[in-house]
Amino acid sequence: MDQASIADNGKRIFITGGASGLGRALAERHARAGWRVCIGDLDMERCAGALAAIRVHSPCSHALACDVTREDALQAAADWLQREWGGVDVVVNNAGVAQMGGIAETSLEDWRWAVDINLLGVVRGCKVFVPLLRARDAGGRGGQLVNIASMAGLVHMPQASAYNATKAAVVALSETLQLELEADGIRVSVVCPAFFRTGLAGNMRAANPALEGMTKRLVERARIGADEIADRIFDGMARGDPHILTHPEARRFWRMKRLLPYRLYLALMRRQLSRVAARMRRKAASR
Repeated sequence: MDQASIADNGKRIFITGGASGLGRALAERHARAGWRVCIGDLDMERCAGALAAIRVHSPCSHALACDVTREDALQAAADWLQREWGGVDVVVNNAGVAQMGGIAETSLEDWRWAVDINLLGVVRGCKVFVPLLRARDAGGRGGQLVNIASMAGLVHMPQASAYNATKAAVVALSETLQLELEADGIRVSVVCPAFFRTGLAGNMRAANPALEGMTKRLVERARIGADEIADRIFDGMARGDPHILTHPEARRFWRMKRLLPYRLYLALMRRQLSRVAARMRRKAASR
């Protein structure tokens, strides 16, 4: 494709954790739509590969070294966007990690690691970029924050307390900001995907090898991948959906939790977990 012929629609997006997995898929999806894309990531080698793919569609795109556990790193990214692009229209707080383990066997160190990245990483991103989004257009819309949580933030599976708690906190933060930032014209969406094929399990911490193996199998054998999830998120962002739930079956469980008596909901969840465990045992036996 002739890069000179690719139109820049003027829209600008910044994505943390944008060098791989869902972050990269979202970056490429927006690039194909003509957005200028800036990705932030710790892994600059991966950034180089991701940026090459993104620039096929959006030649002005850029990559920055960015550690979401450091507010100054996110501020440096915001400063670059203001200086070089005159601001930003959408910020996607995507960077995250997985931690699996029961409450008694998960160390406080792993809790702090998950909280620092999954929750405080999003908090830092919102805190730093809200002033930039407010300044984007004093007389009009103030842009959009998109926080990547998980269905684990809405429907809580056992053996994942740290992951569930941090993702639930991201949902609560996002719902708070939906009201808090409404007067500024800043739309806030929270994304809650269920299992899909991605590299998240590669950076996972697990309390025991069996739990790690089971989680990786669930991710690797998921029916859909990051590109399909990115398409669904892209559409939800365009609509300004406050909650973007990418899996219809997971959405049903969330609705059941909200509408059913909690004891009945728990009984249904126990039955579903038993089915998943039986299916995993059958697959293990057949290998």
